[in-house]
Amino acid sequence: MKISILQINPVWEDKTANFINISRMMRDLYASTDLIILPEMFSTGFSMNTSLAEEYNGTTFKWMREQAEHGKFAVCGSFIVREDNKYHNRFVFVSPEEVWFYNKRHLFSMGNEDKFFTPGNSRLIFNYKGFRICPFICYDLRFPVWSRNRSEYDLAIYSSSWPAARANVWSTLLKARAIENQCYVAGANRTGTDGNNILHNGKSQIIDAKGEIILSAGEKEEVFSAELSLAELNLFRKKFNTLKDSDDFILNT
Repeated sequence: MKISILQINPVWEDKTANFINISRMMRDLYASTDLIILPEMFSTGFSMNTSLAEEYNGTTFKWMREQAEHGKFAVCGSFIVREDNKYHNRFVFVSPEEVWFYNKRHLFSMGNEDKFFTPGNSRLIFNYKGFRICPFICYDLRFPVWSRNRSEYDLAIYSSSWPAARANVWSTLLKARAIENQCYVAGANRTGTDGNNILHNGKSQIIDAKGEIILSAGEKEEVFSAELSLAELNLFRKKFNTLKDSDDFILNT
């Protein structure tokens, strides 16, 4: 499966401008990739402005579906959703045939995200192109129990808005999640300075199950792609299977 990360510098709280920019960046990927991964709150930046929220099948979802149909690929990333008078930071995966979504579990309390949004209470694992995929959002990366793979998934996606001040933590934890869960990890981060004057320096990465970096972006807007091999992943797991020795536990949600 070929996956692509779009490392973008979102225009603060301007959906139209971001749709135009991302659509332009996607054009060269039409019919040439299987999956495009976007950063956290890709259409607005990491904003606590809940007036930007929309219904699940609103403007952003319709734009994602249109891109998926035109490009013949899946598109995923998070945006602000309003449902039953609650607000969610929701990861949405849209392919021409299927739709999946996951509400961010770990809300970034130091940024007051927990004061505006309702956390999710269940993980999502779904199958696409033969790969079992488990999506997460940004701050989820710091919590290994939530990310723990019990031989359930092959690719972990982290759609993120990770600040430059903690860039070393970003790189270290992405590698750790790949190694401990014996899976591919794709971390899609944003770049640029947001509306709260917080700097982000990108460094999106795709990492294999051994913790080796397949591809790493720089600090500017960038599009990059990598081919993931399920056969190679399964062979590695067969030769060096640490997942079978994992501790058993019950996760309270």
